[in-house]
Amino acid sequence: MEFDFDDDLSEEAIQSAGIDKPAVEQAISQILHAIGEKPDREGLQFTPRRVARMYAEILGGYHIDPQSVINGALFNVKYDEMVLVRDIEFYSLCEHHMLPFMGRVHVAYIPDGKVLGLSKIPRVVDVYARRLQVQERMTRQIADFLRDLLKPQGVAVVVEAMHLCSMMRGVKKHDARMTTSAMHGAFRANLATRQEFLDNISRGAKPLQM
Repeated sequence: MEFDFDDDLSEEAIQSAGIDKPAVEQAISQILHAIGEKPDREGLQFTPRRVARMYAEILGGYHIDPQSVINGALFNVKYDEMVLVRDIEFYSLCEHHMLPFMGRVHVAYIPDGKVLGLSKIPRVVDVYARRLQVQERMTRQIADFLRDLLKPQGVAVVVEAMHLCSMMRGVKKHDARMTTSAMHGAFRANLATRQEFLDNISRGAKPLQM
């Protein structure tokens, strides 16, 4: 039987992700044995290879310097009002059980002479989401990176997510959602600025759905 690729990853992309494919494949085969499965049966025959390729895609953030995704898209602009990018979709893996958590990120900053290209903020989110994560740390990493990159008057990040580790196991609370935030500069020091940001992201917000 010929291996059926279920992704569009190139070999170059897999290699650049820094994933040890043979080691992952061997580990997945051992897990399948350990749970009582037969890794050589038809449905599982290529599962270790698929999982190794999947990890290269969803855990590739370890080997990406977030500075590299900016790629010169910093612009000198005289603008000192809030810049907000909301509802940035993300997917990550919880480091405690290696189950997915997913949701959306809202990012705002008040420039101090420099603005960032619009597409770069979602790329920064992806760099930090594509790792084994906890939501609190990911939120802080995004905010700290943008603070250090832009040197803005302030930066704010709010992350809303659903965690499968609390939905399909453990407490089994399907409707539980987690919200985390990180604030720097004007968003932390000025209540009115922070409230403007929170009002903007809540306006027209839709419930998270699976």
